[in-house]
Amino acid sequence: MLGALLALLSAATFAFNNASVRRGVLTGTVAQAMAITVPLGVPLFFLAALATGHLGAVLEFSPKALAALSLAGILHFVWGRYCNYRATRAIGANLVAPIQQVHLIVSLSLAIWLLGEELTALRIVGIALVLIGPSITLGEEKNAPPAAAAPPAERVVSDTKITAIEADIPAGFAPRYAEGYMFSLLSATGYGLSPILVRVGLEGKGLGASLAGGLVAYLAATAVMALVLLWRGNFRHALAVKAEPAKWFTLSGFLVCLSQMFLYMAMSIAPVTVVSPVTRLSLLFRLYFARWLNPRHEVFGGPVVLATIVSLAGAVALSLSAEIIQSLVPLPDALGALLHWHWP
Repeated sequence: MLGALLALLSAATFAFNNASVRRGVLTGTVAQAMAITVPLGVPLFFLAALATGHLGAVLEFSPKALAALSLAGILHFVWGRYCNYRATRAIGANLVAPIQQVHLIVSLSLAIWLLGEELTALRIVGIALVLIGPSITLGEEKNAPPAAAAPPAERVVSDTKITAIEADIPAGFAPRYAEGYMFSLLSATGYGLSPILVRVGLEGKGLGASLAGGLVAYLAATAVMALVLLWRGNFRHALAVKAEPAKWFTLSGFLVCLSQMFLYMAMSIAPVTVVSPVTRLSLLFRLYFARWLNPRHEVFGGPVVLATIVSLAGAVALSLSAEIIQSLVPLPDALGALLHWHWP
């Protein structure tokens, strides 16, 4: 129960982070977002581990665990986050969300293969729904305004302050579907692989060690970002960020770090097949936060809502067990036997 609650808190804060970074990339760049949000995780996780008395757990990880946590940090916080930001800038957080559900299939497949977790009939149904959901958003492409009719938002944004309710950008957001879909799928690879590595790296050490594990992951990701920033003027570009996007990127960095704290704690005490599906509730939170922060720079059409609901139903199916369903609804013996089927 505690693992599921922590996963739910991770989903809510991650959704708010996505809405915040969407606002930031309207006037800033993906590189500037990365330069702020990735390093910010190091002091936040350090203070959290220090305050809870678990900073010393960093020294207790085995070399294998340190390698797994470091690779998880690079895949999630650098590769996955960069691709997520690129996709969000191109098509908005609402269209990105259903497509990224593919990462759940990656996580569950690896959990079955490497961690000995099982594939059940419910999980097969969930996987099917997760795959169907993103295809529904293709209906939005037919109704979207052509790019020529509405210049990309970043070219026409005013430098004046953007309020939380009304942005100073003309209506007519034109999603760039090819770029957005490609980077959404690429981000799913990083987000799908990292939970397995986190689960391996934490070695079942409990909640306290999860904060130390998150610190290791963020240190590795920040080291990679430092190398990137040293390449051909990237550091100067990062420092050139204006106050408006810097504000949203800083908020996003804090929120995503908080989300990762909840996620690492959940992963330390609950199976991947429970935590990963519950975090998919961020789909619903995303719609709410996007409506609040970015009402004119997201797609809110019927297909997007339907795709979100279908993908969420798939996540729920992936998180349920036959025992839970039978405790709620009496089932015929044949259907009960089907629900209890598993592989291997």
